[in-house]
Amino acid sequence: MNGAILALNAGSSSVKFALYTATADGKLALDSRGAIEEIGAAQRFVAHDAKGAVLDEKRWSSGERQSDEALLDSLLGWVDRHLDTCPLAAVGHRVVHGGRAFTGPVRLTDEVLTSLDALTPFAPLHQPHSLAAVRTIMKLRPRLPQVACFDTAFHHTIPSVATRFALPRAYEDDGVRRYGFHGLSYEYIAGQLRQIAPNLATGRVIAAHLGSGASLCAMANGRSVDTTTGCTALDGLMMGTRCGTIDPGVLLYMLQQMHLSAAQVEQVLYKQSGLLGVSGQSSDMRLLLASADPHAREAVELFVFRIARETAALAASMGGIDGFVFTAGIGEHAPAIRKAVCERLRWLGVVPGDPTPGPGTTLISAPGSEVEVHVVPTDEEAMIGQHTMETLGGIVLPSGRAY
Repeated sequence: MNGAILALNAGSSSVKFALYTATADGKLALDSRGAIEEIGAAQRFVAHDAKGAVLDEKRWSSGERQSDEALLDSLLGWVDRHLDTCPLAAVGHRVVHGGRAFTGPVRLTDEVLTSLDALTPFAPLHQPHSLAAVRTIMKLRPRLPQVACFDTAFHHTIPSVATRFALPRAYEDDGVRRYGFHGLSYEYIAGQLRQIAPNLATGRVIAAHLGSGASLCAMANGRSVDTTTGCTALDGLMMGTRCGTIDPGVLLYMLQQMHLSAAQVEQVLYKQSGLLGVSGQSSDMRLLLASADPHAREAVELFVFRIARETAALAASMGGIDGFVFTAGIGEHAPAIRKAVCERLRWLGVVPGDPTPGPGTTLISAPGSEVEVHVVPTDEEAMIGQHTMETLGGIVLPSGRAY
């Protein structure tokens, strides 16, 4: 493939992007990355080079609010100017839910989009934004190839006993089963372990993707064998505004006794629970760790407790654990959380060391720890770029242009 690849991660209030160019040996090199932030409010565009230096920045006042289409058009225009004579060859997208049909990256067509639309009830917070970005780019650049990279795909190696719910079989026939999420992040971590800790790459590892969305993944020999998230991204760990695993009887109580509508229950579960709901203050872990309010401390304690409890369950799925990896926003930047989790995992053989890794290392467990504990930064956009290149491999741009 000639040209550059744009990796997009579109959400409700931001669009993260990374731009990659091909190297002489056929690999991808990071050119720049950035985001369109605060969509729907005081919008901001920022781009950094591969070393983190600011390349460009633009802010819009609330009176200058741009439509989503205008924002993406502005991004594509910036990419063209930045690349200059190097053409944009393709766009890769993070798509949260691929269902049963999409177990790997796929080139996006109208038919594929229709199939992905049908999965929106399983990912109502994420799927519409990803697909809207795809359709906008189809409109703006109809000849530009686009590829969907799925968060669920990495988990298709999970055995059926771990994906099945104890419901009548007709529900599973309708797609109600455990899928798992954050797969692009876990796939990246599995690849990094092959370089950082080859002994763990072939062993039994639990990776903790801890951010506003949070989950754990049990990996044996680099393959997903179990995870905490389920049919939707509501299940499993406590998250920023999501409750995680909950007694379904509570939902019946909300519907039948509190007389909440289904839409109101959805609002509570997705946007009013988790760290925000328990603390009554914020979903931002940084603010909660800095707060002296007892409710903030309770929220942090519950977050750590749930991670430790679910770790035990995933260790049971693998018959033990050789390594544990922290990643994503909280996992990478909150040493207090890492320390608290490691203390709760002592019984599994973790001997905590300094929760902040030293220069040139990712290791935070002490010498002699039966379980190696690492902090490994994730890069979902890198996986999107790689999958996009592999999916569209061999494409030569007509007349040196992509559209």
